[in-house]
Amino acid sequence: MGASKKTFKTEVRQLLDLVIHSLYTKKEIFLRELLSNASDAIDRVRFEALSDKSLLKDDPELKIKIHSDKKKRTVTISDNGIGMTREEVEKNIGTIARSGTRAFLDEVEKGKLKENPELIGQFGVGFYSAFMVADKVTLVTRPAGDNNLGCKWGSFGDGKYTIDDFDKDGRGTDVTVHLREDLDEFLEEWKIRKTVKQFSDYIAHPITMEVTREETPRDEDGKAIEDAEKIVTTEEETLNSMTAIWKKAKSEVKDVEYDEFYKHITHDYTDPLKVVRYSVEGVTEFKALLYIPSHAPWDMFDREKRSGIHLYVKNVFITDDCKELMPDYLRFVKGVVDSGDLPLNVSRETLQDDAVIRRISTNLVGKTLGTLSEMMAKTNEQYLKFYKEFGKVLKEGLHTDSGNREKLQELLLFESSKTKPGEYVSLKVYTGRMPSAQKEIYYIAGPDRNTVENSPHLEVLKSKDYEILFMTDPIDEWVVGALTEYDDKKLKPIDRGEVDIDTDEEKKEKEEKKGKSEKKFKALLEYVQGKLEEEVKEVRLSARLTASASCLVADEHAMSAHMERIMKAMNQDAPVSKRILELNPKHPIMGIMLNLFNADKKNRKLADYCQLLHDQALLTEGSPISDPRHFTKLVSGLMVLEGKDLAKTVAEKS
Repeated sequence: MGASKKTFKTEVRQLLDLVIHSLYTKKEIFLRELLSNASDAIDRVRFEALSDKSLLKDDPELKIKIHSDKKKRTVTISDNGIGMTREEVEKNIGTIARSGTRAFLDEVEKGKLKENPELIGQFGVGFYSAFMVADKVTLVTRPAGDNNLGCKWGSFGDGKYTIDDFDKDGRGTDVTVHLREDLDEFLEEWKIRKTVKQFSDYIAHPITMEVTREETPRDEDGKAIEDAEKIVTTEEETLNSMTAIWKKAKSEVKDVEYDEFYKHITHDYTDPLKVVRYSVEGVTEFKALLYIPSHAPWDMFDREKRSGIHLYVKNVFITDDCKELMPDYLRFVKGVVDSGDLPLNVSRETLQDDAVIRRISTNLVGKTLGTLSEMMAKTNEQYLKFYKEFGKVLKEGLHTDSGNREKLQELLLFESSKTKPGEYVSLKVYTGRMPSAQKEIYYIAGPDRNTVENSPHLEVLKSKDYEILFMTDPIDEWVVGALTEYDDKKLKPIDRGEVDIDTDEEKKEKEEKKGKSEKKFKALLEYVQGKLEEEVKEVRLSARLTASASCLVADEHAMSAHMERIMKAMNQDAPVSKRILELNPKHPIMGIMLNLFNADKKNRKLADYCQLLHDQALLTEGSPISDPRHFTKLVSGLMVLEGKDLAKTVAEKS
């Protein structure tokens, strides 16, 4: 296959444009990212060599080299890692296939982002960070193994690149950054050394550089010989300590070192929210360094794009995504686990069935949930920040991890009728401030706070000063399916079944009034039900409404309207079930309709009122109405009638 000129995918061209126009606060990031990529490549060849020793036979000393050429104004990062085929280069560099890229770029173009964003860590664009400092980037690579052909890739960051076959000596990858005119400092030894120490000191492989020194000759007494020609020596020096950060004593590691290691393994651009060190000895021994990120990644709900726990066995890298160590609902946790109890030739199949892995996983889950519980109790503001980012994911555990359900339920937070927007209440706090007469935990599910907060279903409960939990995350419907009670109190949806909140004395008084109302409105209710028989199962007088005219409720164990909407949005078949239309006997409209009914059962306005009551009940719960055009026509007609009456009144007064 010969040389070819190609064009980047649209998203890559746009990202390159953003990179070149310097959206970054730290240009040193480019070196960190390229060194991290090189480290990953060495990790992979080291792992592959466990089963195929021939991969390392010609070059067994694994390391990363940095070379600075001041005349050519280039910095080259070389590794003898796994290397890439031509196809892999085009796949990994020519495209970006991360979810959220398109939406992010649209926001940038429309000016919706208030501050310049950092892209590193969001779409896997670490390699592209080289264009922050370069007017040209060249990559030469050759995959490990006999008879593998190498290739050469290059780009000026102008939306195009070239790729050609190339006969490279030995496996690995060389990335050459041709620096822009104003960035000479990155050619200097001191700058390179400082950057490596700051960002990449913890990389487990040697990062070396040839360092040239000039020394003045000295005599036997150690005195400098004047006018003597200086001695020039060049030696290869290792710039990083290579000590695994998770094996250092806590007193030896600074907070900034933890933060930089997190950025190294995640390619995130922000500091983590929480660092967790964990060491276990006994039947199973391992060390763990875990991180809770400060923000959710773009691909958090893309199960195919998961990179979580790095697994090491006896200091040997095994995988950067050991799914067996953390359940899906804790997929936001990042970090490293190093165990000495697993064989070096451990395989994916072994991991899935290994008892040691299961024990480590149990410990890690317990430690993570314990850390979150501690955050909630001691640093509530920090926990709230975490919950706003990852609460939706954490809730998944209520369904999937029955063994930890009790711990998880204590970590749940909800907005409620007694909290301000953005404030939350836990189930423990909720039950602690329940009135003594309240026997159940009341909640309502809906698409957003505004919809549920203004729902007519809340009216009678609020009159009793009862608190109602607002469940506005789509997953909340599944949460209450797994969490049916808390502290021996059942969770009760206020838009399903009957709401029983009255004392025996109040019930007796209401039964008397209800009997009179039902007798008074019986014929009218039958008429309304007849007009709406295609839409509703039953029409009845409401005990939950105090101000609104109507609302819709489902049977006790039926699917809620919100759940039906979610299912339809997911293109899932949802059982079609008619619901109950409740009417408020104290609302003025009921008196008007009763007068119309008694005067003329065939009055068209009476039928229109029936439809309006049903449609407004749908709208207030966030459901669509069947015929919006007819609804607006009816509302407009009522406005005209009211306007005429108002004009007549004004005329009479004048």
